[in-house]
Amino acid sequence: MSLTDVELDIGGMTCASCATRVERKLNRLDGVDATVNYATEKARVRARGGVDAATLIAAVKAAGYTARVPAPPRPQGEDAPVARDDEADALRRRLSISTVLAVPVVVLSMVPALQFTNWQWLALMLAAPVAVWGAWPFHRAAWVNARHGATTMDTLISVGVIAAFGWSLYALFFGSAGMPGMRMTFLFVGDPGSGASEIYLEVASAVTVFILAGRYAEARAKRESGAALKALLELGAKDAVILRDGAEIRVAIGQLVVGDRFVVRPGEKIPTDGLVVEGASAVDASMLTGESVPVEVSAGDRVVGATLNVGGRLVAEVTRVGADTELARIGRLVEEAQTGKARAQRLADRVSAIFVPVVIALAVVTFAGWLIFGGSVTVAFTAAIATLIVACPCALGLATPTALMVGTGRGSQLGILIRGPQVLEQTRRVDTIVLDKTGTVTTGVMGVASVASFTELVDDEVLRIAAAVEVGSEHPVARAVVRSAAERGLALAAADSFHSAPGGGVTAAVDGLLVRVGRRDWLSADGSVELPPAVAAAAAEEEAIGRTVVLVAWEGRIRGLISVSDTVKPTSAAAVRRFRELGLTPVLLTGDNAGSAAAIGEIVGIADVRAGITPAGKLAVIHDLQAAGRVVAMVGDGVNDAAALAAADLGIAMGAGTDAAIAASDVTVMSGDLLAVGDAIRLARSTLDTIKGNLFWAFAYNVLAIPVAMLGLLNPLIAGAAMALSSVFVVGNSLRLRRFRPLRPSLVVAN
Repeated sequence: MSLTDVELDIGGMTCASCATRVERKLNRLDGVDATVNYATEKARVRARGGVDAATLIAAVKAAGYTARVPAPPRPQGEDAPVARDDEADALRRRLSISTVLAVPVVVLSMVPALQFTNWQWLALMLAAPVAVWGAWPFHRAAWVNARHGATTMDTLISVGVIAAFGWSLYALFFGSAGMPGMRMTFLFVGDPGSGASEIYLEVASAVTVFILAGRYAEARAKRESGAALKALLELGAKDAVILRDGAEIRVAIGQLVVGDRFVVRPGEKIPTDGLVVEGASAVDASMLTGESVPVEVSAGDRVVGATLNVGGRLVAEVTRVGADTELARIGRLVEEAQTGKARAQRLADRVSAIFVPVVIALAVVTFAGWLIFGGSVTVAFTAAIATLIVACPCALGLATPTALMVGTGRGSQLGILIRGPQVLEQTRRVDTIVLDKTGTVTTGVMGVASVASFTELVDDEVLRIAAAVEVGSEHPVARAVVRSAAERGLALAAADSFHSAPGGGVTAAVDGLLVRVGRRDWLSADGSVELPPAVAAAAAEEEAIGRTVVLVAWEGRIRGLISVSDTVKPTSAAAVRRFRELGLTPVLLTGDNAGSAAAIGEIVGIADVRAGITPAGKLAVIHDLQAAGRVVAMVGDGVNDAAALAAADLGIAMGAGTDAAIAASDVTVMSGDLLAVGDAIRLARSTLDTIKGNLFWAFAYNVLAIPVAMLGLLNPLIAGAAMALSSVFVVGNSLRLRRFRPLRPSLVVAN
C-alpha cells in the first residue's frame, strides 16, 4: 500500500503539551505516523492509502485545534500578502492596553496613602477589562483544555485570575469591601472570615500583565521560526541574463527553463544550477560547500545557483531549476532537521499538569471541610479562595521569562543571542561540540601562508614582484598576495602589459622583466619555463596540506613560490581548550581536503578531524554522533551548515555568517571570535540554573502557604502578598545574571 506524506499547519497550540496532544490524536488513526512541532506549528504526517488530508484535519479539530494544508508557494517575484494581525502584534496590543490599565490598580492597592474614598470602584473599572479581555487567551485555552480533560499553564493562569477577580466582585457587592472609606490592609495572620472585606484586583491584573509579557516574547520568536528558509531563498539571484537568438535578455529567475543558456559576468551570482559551455573563471562556492578556495571552472564543469563568479565571463546551460536546485535541496534539509528536533516541554507545563488539579481538589476539600466541621459558608469560601489564590502562578509564570529576559539581555551586551528556554536545557546536557572549519575556526579569508625563494632573492622581493603583477587581477589568490605585500610595507613597482589566462595565471612587465605568476602546470605547459625537482617537491609539499600554490617566474626560471591558504583565527586554539574545560569533546568538520583539515586540527588541538564533508555529510555526522549517544552542539556560519545546525541538539551560529545559518541556530554569537562560544554556553547554563531555582522557590512559596490557607489562617489578601513576595524573590534571583562576566572582558560589544 502506498504511503503519502502530508504537511499541515496547526493553529491554537499554546504550549508543548498541546503539540503532544495533537500528535497523539493523529497517531491514533490507523496507518498514520505523525510528528508535531510546536515551534514551527507544523505537523508532518506519513499516512497509508485511504487516509486523506480531510481525515487528518478532522482529527486535529476533534482535539480542539485547527489545521489546514499549507497554501501553495506564490510565483517568484510576487509579493506575499502581509498579515494585518499576526499573533505577536495582537499580543503586543493586548499587553500594552492591559499594562496601562493594571499599573494604577496595583499602585492604588499597594499604597494606602493613595486610597481615596471609593477608590475600589475605580480599581474595579480598570481591572475588569484586564481580567476579562486581557486574560482572554488564557481563559479560552483553559476552556479548550478542560473540554478535553487536560490542564496546562493556561489553566493555572485562568483559575488564578478568575479566583482573584471573582472574589473581588463578591467582596465588593456582597461583602463590606464596597463601602466608602474602605482601605487595603496587610495582616500576616488573618481572621478566617475577614476575607469578605478585602479585594484582590491587583492580583488579577498583575498576573495577567506578567504572563502576557512572557507570551509576547515567545510569540515574537515563533514569528521568526521560518527565517531560515526565507534567508536561503534570498541567497539566490533574482534575475538572469539569457541568450536568445544571439542577444542577451534579462529575465526573472522564475522564467528559466532547462536548456536555456545564461551569461554570468565577474562579480555576479550564478542564477541556477547549470553546465559551463563557454568561458573559464573562478567560482566562490563557500556559501554552499564550505570550501575556502574558489573553484576553477571551464567548459564542461558544473556550477551551482547562488554561488559567486569571481573571475571571468561564463556562459552556462540550465540543468536544474526551482525545487530541483542545490539551494532548494539544502532548504529541504533545514526544514526536515527543524521538524525532527527534540521538542523540549517547558518545566512549568510539566509540573502544572499535576499541580493544578491537586490545588483545585484541595480548594474543594477545604470548602467542604469547613462546612462539615461547622464553619460558615463565608469562612469556608474565604479559606477555599485563599487556597486557590496562594497557588496563583504569578511567580511560576515569571520564573522562566524574567531569568530569560535578564540572561538574554546580558547576552546581547556580550554579543550572544539565545533563542528561548528550550535551548537552555540542551546546554547542560551537551558533551560534544562540532566545529565547522571555514569562517568558524578559520577566518574564511585567504592569506599568504609562506613565501620561498629559489634564487639569491630574498622572500620579500619575490612577494613584491608577484604582487606588482597581481594588482591587475581580481582573483582571490591575487588579492591575498597583494594584501600580504601591503601588510609587510612593500612598495610595488608599476606593471605594464598585463594579461590574464583564466584558470592559469597572469603576466605583466615589472622593472623591465616579463614576470609570470600562476599555477605550475600553466607555467611549464609551453616549455618556456623549467620546473626543477626541488621546486616541484616544495609545491607538492604545500599542496599536500591543502594550500594553493602559485609560482613566480621570469627569464625562463622559477624565482619563487607563494602558498596561499585559509588562516586560523588567533583565538581558536584557546577556544578549543576552553571547550574541553567545559566538558565538551571537539570535532572538526570541513569540506576541504584531508591535508588542509589535518593541519588546521593540529594547530588548534583537535584530534577528531573529518575532511571532505558535504552539507548532507555534515548532517549525517551529527546524526551518527547522536546515534552513538552523544549530545551534540554544532558551531557554523555558512549555508552549508544550516541543516546541521538545525539537527544538532544545540546549534550555535557565528554572527559573521549567513542569515540562513543564524536563523537555523539556537544560539547566535555575533562576534566572529570562537572564544565567545564558550561564554555563550556558560551564560546559557547559568540562565538555566537560575530558571530552575526560580521554579523551585515559586512552587515552594505556594506549597508551604497552601496548608496555612486551608486552615483559614491566610486570607486572600495575605495569599496575594505571599505570591508577591515569591515574585520579588524570583525577579531578584534573575537579576543576578546581570553580573555575568565573560572570561575575556574585551568580548563586550555593548553596555
